[in-house]
Amino acid sequence: MFRISGLACARGLAIATLLLTPGFGLFGAEAPKNNSPKPGEPTDPKARKTYASAIEWERSRHEGAAMDDFRKANKQDGGHCSECLRRAYLLAIQMNEFKDAEEISRDILAAAQTDADKAEAHYRLAIALQRQGLNSKKDQCYTDSCTEFKTALQLEPQLSAVHYAWGISLARLHQDEQARAEFAAFLGKDRENSSLHERAKRYVERIDLARATMAPPFNVTTLDGQHLSMDSLAGKVVLIDFWATWCGPCREALPHIRQIAGKFAAQPFVVLSISLDKDEGKWKDFVAKNGMTWMQYRDGGSEGGIAKLFGVSAIPATFTIDADGVLEDQHVGDADIEGKLKKLIARAIEASNRKPASAEPAKSPAAPN
Repeated sequence: MFRISGLACARGLAIATLLLTPGFGLFGAEAPKNNSPKPGEPTDPKARKTYASAIEWERSRHEGAAMDDFRKANKQDGGHCSECLRRAYLLAIQMNEFKDAEEISRDILAAAQTDADKAEAHYRLAIALQRQGLNSKKDQCYTDSCTEFKTALQLEPQLSAVHYAWGISLARLHQDEQARAEFAAFLGKDRENSSLHERAKRYVERIDLARATMAPPFNVTTLDGQHLSMDSLAGKVVLIDFWATWCGPCREALPHIRQIAGKFAAQPFVVLSISLDKDEGKWKDFVAKNGMTWMQYRDGGSEGGIAKLFGVSAIPATFTIDADGVLEDQHVGDADIEGKLKKLIARAIEASNRKPASAEPAKSPAAPN
């Protein structure tokens, strides 16, 4: 197995995608290449030095040391370094240090001046609390996150992604009608996060899925030109295989993947191989020469968006997803993986046979005013 540095570990996968939401600025530009502070960076000389140290720690994948130095730089700058806190918060989320993320977001809130900044800070705090709830199974964390989501929307009603995240917390609290209303509000207002729309529609129809560990939503165009999303595969068992042509264990596992793809080809089952190759030509050539006729997608290296969503830190990494989109992590070398796939496929067929042919999808409740 090959380790891959620099990929974020993702727990609570249904929530992780929200941190990529446009408008919340969690992923910014690289550090400046000169000594002139840019907006949000520290101005105090000592803080600038600590900030530079944090950047180097971050580049060398020492996330804990980087987070500590970003927080230190903010203090040295008198609590005025918004960029320090933004970067520290992101690192805390990546490391699943959600208590640290909560503390950092409270620091962000204390420094916020405008309603827009305060709304973003409340959103960050809500996500940190929600992720604590996912890890600790404590309902109080979800309750507290709901308060923060509500405040964020009161300050900035146009932050549509907040409705989606709030719906998750409400569903976890079994406040199902309120959760459906928030997902419906998201669908009615959002124009930026298309990958979440299919997921939100599914949550409206089946709110129990919002309490499950779902595979993260994504959209890809495969090598043969198929446009697909995670939620478009609903009703099918999905095997996602992260690999690369330069990975020896991946090449060794290839015959097993080919065997599985062929064995279950006529069943409600698909294989999606996601390559981390940077060289597109080499990847295409390898796929053609090795008869990899199932769905193929290249994620563009270890920093690829899909790999990050799934928290891939080593390859080969294989994820089994049931017909409802619920995620199970299975290693391709698992000798019993075919037996598990058979059970999941049988369950998918049984569920399909139970579904009335004329059934209409449930209507979305009206979005709250």
